[in-house]
Amino acid sequence: MNIVFIGCGFVADFYIKSVSEHSALKLIGVWDHDDVQLARFSEFYSVKKYTSMDDVLSDESIDLVVNLTNPSSHFTISMQCLEAGMHVYTEKPMAMSVGECKDLLDYANKARLSVFSAPCNFLSESFSALKEMLDQDYVGKLRVVYAEMDDGMVHRMPYKKWLSTSGAPWPYKDEFEVGCTLEHAAYYVAPLVSLFGKVKQVSAFASCQIPDKLTDELVDRVAPDLSIACLVFESGIIARLTCSIIAPHNRELHIIGDEGVLKLRDCWENNSSILLQRRINIRRRTVDLPWVRKSPSLFSVGKSKKGMDFALGLMKLKDELSNGDKLLEMNAFSYHINEVVLAIHNSDKQNGLITINSDI
Repeated sequence: MNIVFIGCGFVADFYIKSVSEHSALKLIGVWDHDDVQLARFSEFYSVKKYTSMDDVLSDESIDLVVNLTNPSSHFTISMQCLEAGMHVYTEKPMAMSVGECKDLLDYANKARLSVFSAPCNFLSESFSALKEMLDQDYVGKLRVVYAEMDDGMVHRMPYKKWLSTSGAPWPYKDEFEVGCTLEHAAYYVAPLVSLFGKVKQVSAFASCQIPDKLTDELVDRVAPDLSIACLVFESGIIARLTCSIIAPHNRELHIIGDEGVLKLRDCWENNSSILLQRRINIRRRTVDLPWVRKSPSLFSVGKSKKGMDFALGLMKLKDELSNGDKLLEMNAFSYHINEVVLAIHNSDKQNGLITINSDI
């Protein structure tokens, strides 16, 4: 499948590394509005650079456009590609508002095109293994799920020195303006929806606890650096999700049932281990006995490696591009994830339970 990157910033290095590990994917070119960034990336990886956005849109050999631009540009770039009749895979969020997400969904569905959105970690071996364990009733009747997406006090870290493999700086101003919820909450919302189905309601709190992120230039808008949400699934499951760039690094997931607990160590790891704690009674006490299970290769698109495989979503699309009905399902899934994440992000502007209107 011939793919093109639009956007050659920090995250593009993660994608090209993952793409290189899948022989079915061929990166035929890249484009970025920043000429310096474009030249650096294309020369470092010896990949063709397009001369303009129009140059990309006129190339009929492209099977899929991968939108790796800054979040504020996601809607515009994705819509341009859809209007040119191109399938799109976009980094998260799909867009910065539910209205824009809906516009992309409606256009893509009418044209029977893809507007699938990251993240793709729900396709990892770890979550496939976790689903198998849930299907086999390892912990009995499920009661509640706790998910943590905390990355520590990023503003105190030497983030101004962070460079990608090709030399792109970490876009700290953009990251702080967009906020950690829009950037990272989907890493758990997507897997939870894949495991438990549609979210019907959200109750959330979002706040900016540290307005001054020690940046060299003023941040144009203050985004939440902490969010706490309860997700009510149509299946009856309740999940609590925390997302911050304040609390100590923690990306664990706990699925709590009557007979024990399933613990995923890190949602970013494609092959994260899963800890099963069986609940037993010993005399007058109830204890959880630990047992570690390594993830089997249940969803295999190549040799599993440590870290996240950013190309899993592209591989999923490769298998489904000719299946129009499946594309519509994948588009709906992405829209649902983005509606939930935006509800959490914007919860400081809403009161009480937020109803999620989309379906999967």
